[in-house]
Amino acid sequence: MDYKLLHALQVVIEQQSFERAANVLCISQPAVSQRIKLLEEFVAQPVLIRSQPIVATDIGQRLLKHYKQVQHLEAELLPSISATSTDKSVVMAIAVNADSLATWFIPALAPLLKQYPIELNLHIMDEARTLDKVKAGEAFGALSLQSKPLPGCEATLLGELNYALVATPEFVQQYLPQGVTQQALRKAPAVSFDHKDDMHIKFIQQHFSLAGGSYPCHIVRSSEAFVAMANAGVAYCLIPELQIKGELASGTLVKLTEIQLTIPLYWHRWILLKGLYKQVSEQIISAAKQAIS
Repeated sequence: MDYKLLHALQVVIEQQSFERAANVLCISQPAVSQRIKLLEEFVAQPVLIRSQPIVATDIGQRLLKHYKQVQHLEAELLPSISATSTDKSVVMAIAVNADSLATWFIPALAPLLKQYPIELNLHIMDEARTLDKVKAGEAFGALSLQSKPLPGCEATLLGELNYALVATPEFVQQYLPQGVTQQALRKAPAVSFDHKDDMHIKFIQQHFSLAGGSYPCHIVRSSEAFVAMANAGVAYCLIPELQIKGELASGTLVKLTEIQLTIPLYWHRWILLKGLYKQVSEQIISAAKQAIS
């Protein structure tokens, strides 16, 4: 198999454009199209769907997964991966939930990022969907609430994140003067990560019998912005206590209820990691257990 063809497929999907892919590959746009055509002739079926966005077909996804695994194996075979011996960066794709990214994840990897030429490619997603990236071969590891590993992978329990429903005292006075009731929550604006944020929806439905869509809710795809909106007094949110220790201690934010949500967090990765991938995996496990415990 000609890996130049697989590389072209990877870049087209990443860049979402044949023209931009040509710039990255330093070849002409017709040459990119020719490589994709040759790959499709080799497998006797389309490898991508020329739509917006450009997406890989089932066989295209399988080819990309294979190619990325080959890239990882090549990196592990290098005799040394330190910056003193090679200038080649190792691109590591990891699927991360926003709450971990906002708290412990970057500090955990900072020592390795300073020591080795690592380029992180982080897929920031809801923790219920991060494993999709590993399954598709788009990431070698993922932080997930799922305990069961995928075939060819293993999973380690990192700990449990405790979530609290919080807002400012001023917000409580304005929207919840009589307490956190179903009637009051129908008018109080919340903030959610996206429309698929099952964690917030299920919490409100389970404890206050309100279905998603029956109350105002901002959509903000940033865990840090959750805290910013809560601190600004414009919304209440379900957020890890780890992220708001200071605000809770100072009284800037208060818990709306003593009911908390406890979510287990697992680190999923390919089996038999070696070299720098193994170091990164071990660092994630070690740092997470210290931060979350």
